[in-house]
Amino acid sequence: MLLLFVPIGITVDLAEKVGKMLQNNAPFGEVAFYYLNFTVYFANLLFPLFLFLSVIWFTSKLANNTEVVAFLSSGVSFSRFLRPYMIGATIVASFALFLGMYLAPIASKGFNEFVFKYLKKNKKIQQTHEVYQQINDTDYIYVSNFIPNNKSGINFTYEHFEDNELKYKIFADNIRYNEEDSTFRLRTYLKRSWENGVETVEKERQKDMDFSFELEDLTPVEYAAETKSYGELLDFIAAEKRRGSPNIGRYEVVKLKKWSLPVSIYILSIIAVAVSSVKRRGGMGVNLAFGIAIAMIYVFFDKVFGVMAEQSNFPAVIAVWFPNFIFGILAIYLLRNAKR
Repeated sequence: MLLLFVPIGITVDLAEKVGKMLQNNAPFGEVAFYYLNFTVYFANLLFPLFLFLSVIWFTSKLANNTEVVAFLSSGVSFSRFLRPYMIGATIVASFALFLGMYLAPIASKGFNEFVFKYLKKNKKIQQTHEVYQQINDTDYIYVSNFIPNNKSGINFTYEHFEDNELKYKIFADNIRYNEEDSTFRLRTYLKRSWENGVETVEKERQKDMDFSFELEDLTPVEYAAETKSYGELLDFIAAEKRRGSPNIGRYEVVKLKKWSLPVSIYILSIIAVAVSSVKRRGGMGVNLAFGIAIAMIYVFFDKVFGVMAEQSNFPAVIAVWFPNFIFGILAIYLLRNAKR
């Protein structure tokens, strides 16, 4: 199924985007690498659905040849008939888990970087105005305008608190990151400190300082969570929570989907076997039509609840697991009827 659908997807995508690629002078090597990442990226997203349709097609072939009836008539229980499917689903789910944890983030990074470099050049993918972030338990920064390309910002403010009391505050008209020595250069530097009610003011025209952050880390791109392996993603989410990021819902959805997708493979496999193991008058076409309808409903639920979690305070755990819960109930119902 993957070998059938992925080339079709690449052909359709290329036909749609070849004009922008030529217009923006995308090198052939980068285009080829983009479609390699495209294959892994979408294979990971659609893996359960491809497996679902594959099981329906294969089992319908068995049912149309009256082989399922022969199995069950010989005394084989439906649970025993289902066992090889579950073994296959376990193999596929293990691969999907590994793919989602480690390979898909690499592909997602290459895929999205190409898209925003050549296909969506003018689209804003970072917060660049009025950036206010908490970088740890005691320190906060503010930048009125942030320029990602040269790692610089204007109207910079750094605040340090101890026991909910402001100890010092740093101002600068401009801040720029120096990659050579990993320091920040502040222009028109001003520091105000308070100790025992006494204020101290320090001024310099230019000052190099060592902060424990990079400006680009404070405004991650919108697809940042998709590009990180599972361990990196956990650290990233923890850091963003400390900073008070408004995108936590989006990051939590990405994390939870790494676990929900392998589980959906089992659920959809059971539904596919239960639906297609009965010989129908319309043959394989009816089973495939029913399967495609279920797949579309599943995708609809997954997308709607995912967007709700990303754009509001809707709990990410409910948004991600609710489609599996609903279709899990459907799988149990269909399986009980299939056993009869």
